[in-house]
Amino acid sequence: MKAGRIYLLAIALLMSVSVSMAQRSFKLGLKGGANLSTLRGEDVYNTNDPSIRIGNNETRLTGFVGGAYARFGNTLFIQPELLFSQKGGTFNVYRDGISNDQNQVDVRFTNIDVPVLLGIKIGEVLRLNAGPIASLQVAQNQGLREALNEIGAQSARDNLNRAALGYQAGVGFDIGNLSLDLRYEGNLSNVIKTSDSNLNSQLMRKGNLWQATLGFAIF
Repeated sequence: MKAGRIYLLAIALLMSVSVSMAQRSFKLGLKGGANLSTLRGEDVYNTNDPSIRIGNNETRLTGFVGGAYARFGNTLFIQPELLFSQKGGTFNVYRDGISNDQNQVDVRFTNIDVPVLLGIKIGEVLRLNAGPIASLQVAQNQGLREALNEIGAQSARDNLNRAALGYQAGVGFDIGNLSLDLRYEGNLSNVIKTSDSNLNSQLMRKGNLWQATLGFAIF
């Protein structure tokens, strides 16, 4: 709840700044690109057999990101976006302390993302921008359920429609109507948070990703 209030306050502040900016400049465009994402958190294990556990894997998954953006302002600007975004990560499932390719499980989510970025333009091409992002999970593959089943979790529920808060920061380049953005995204809240009576603790994961997108201003 605290993170949610911070996000709402940040949005209110950024929107108030945009009122004066909107009088000077406005852009509306479409964008698309790719995410390279991963999930990290503490290991969890089966209380009946601690050698069976879920651990981290550094592999980054590739997913699509695309949607629309608006930009209010010129040198200083605010840029809200509405994006369809595929994210996730890979779990290692260990048995007897050993993990191999057959024990690696890909966990993929489909999200609706709403970043609201405050930025500054340096010269005619370069931009710097950062701000909060809210993500609503609308679909997922069976990877999370598969990983939980592997270590004997029986009653844990998948966290469909779970909202997560985070931040984005990066650089952008504008050339005519085209824009290229490179960003880092991190989570302030867990994208996975589930428990089961057979596990020693809650399975909790935060995500992070690198994102590259190409945009085109249509207005």
